[in-house]
Amino acid sequence: MSRYQDLRKNLFGGTQSNARQFGMIFTLLAIVLLFQILTDGLTLSSGNLIGVVSQYSYILILSIGMLMVIVAGHIDLSVGSVAAFTGIVVAKSMSEWNLPWPAAIAFGLVVGAAIGAWQGFWVAYVGVPAFIVTLAGMLLFRGANQYIGNADTVPVPEGFRKIGAGFLPEVGPDSGYNNLTLLLGLLACAAVVVREWRARQIRQQMGADPAPVWVSAIRLAVMLGVVIFATLRFAGGRVGTSLPISGIILAVLVVAYSFYTRNTAGGRHIYAVGGNSRAAELSGVKLRRVNFFVMTNMGVLAALAGMIFVARSAASGPQDGLNWELDAIAAVFIGGAAVSGGLGTVSGSIVGGLVMALLNNGLQLEGVGSDRVQMIKGLVLLLAAALDVLNKKQGRFSIIGSIMRPFQRDQSPPTDTASPPSPEDSTAAKATTTG
Repeated sequence: MSRYQDLRKNLFGGTQSNARQFGMIFTLLAIVLLFQILTDGLTLSSGNLIGVVSQYSYILILSIGMLMVIVAGHIDLSVGSVAAFTGIVVAKSMSEWNLPWPAAIAFGLVVGAAIGAWQGFWVAYVGVPAFIVTLAGMLLFRGANQYIGNADTVPVPEGFRKIGAGFLPEVGPDSGYNNLTLLLGLLACAAVVVREWRARQIRQQMGADPAPVWVSAIRLAVMLGVVIFATLRFAGGRVGTSLPISGIILAVLVVAYSFYTRNTAGGRHIYAVGGNSRAAELSGVKLRRVNFFVMTNMGVLAALAGMIFVARSAASGPQDGLNWELDAIAAVFIGGAAVSGGLGTVSGSIVGGLVMALLNNGLQLEGVGSDRVQMIKGLVLLLAAALDVLNKKQGRFSIIGSIMRPFQRDQSPPTDTASPPSPEDSTAAKATTTG
């Protein structure tokens, strides 16, 4: 095998990988480089990157929950209204009930879980399509937000604002950087190295040939380079700013949900239901439980996103949450989820969300009007979905459904006869059934 074939196979995680299968990653890089040139280096400046994470973290959090809903074969149109409703309830609980802000956050998560469970009941146990349930929820909770808040803004206390507008504090000696951000960057670098080493060890234990050392070195160099660059940018902001607290919350959620969807039976059940619900049910998957869970989980994450936005804005208002569901759905589809369900990754949704965020940010830096920004974002979403559909019609792997393969584990988890099919198997079974 040539060095080029080794690189293509091992760096991107599969023999059939090619540049088109990783189109969104390359699109993200192209957007960054384009606007970096057009804005004379402003796009990748510390201040702008910190602002992007702070401004769009709540949308990226929504995209995590929306990914699981869409993979299971549903859609949720109510997340913006649920986020706004939770925001006003939490703000009122602190201003009128004198609830301490940590307790208010816990209360908000409970409210989100209750709303998600309410909608999950109608979807999972009554059988009403999620589109209809969440459309009703969008109207219901939007009206409830304005009814409870009397269409006024409700301020929130300083402590609560830290989850949306706070940064890692300055500690230790004056190094010219935020020391806590540097420490997190070092831990991230160590995690990347350990992950690569463990992947090689596991493949050797399974009797499979690990990637050539030089390929692993290139992969490590690329990933470490990205981590180090991001660390220095976030640590090198103006005094008082660094990695946003909302960015840390987002990172924790990405790691936790990536592990859940890839490495647990519950995560595999979600993919199995979306790929072929009938086959999943015959494999022992409890469809109602899965559908109830993804809707409830979406409510919790919508509540968290709403609280982060309110904290960043320092007040809850009647216009909070408008069109958030559209941004979250766009991030998921652009990041690799199949329109028919059964495909998609958490990390892919984050990439899709970053494509939209940096595109929006770059156009704003260039002074493009909001009307044209919306038109361009709509065309990007349509193009991504069209490429996915056309690619599957031609019998190939989904382009955007496979873009995050290099970030998945190098080995497949062991299965037995009682286990539901993997996401790829589910999709193949679905194609065979419909074909």
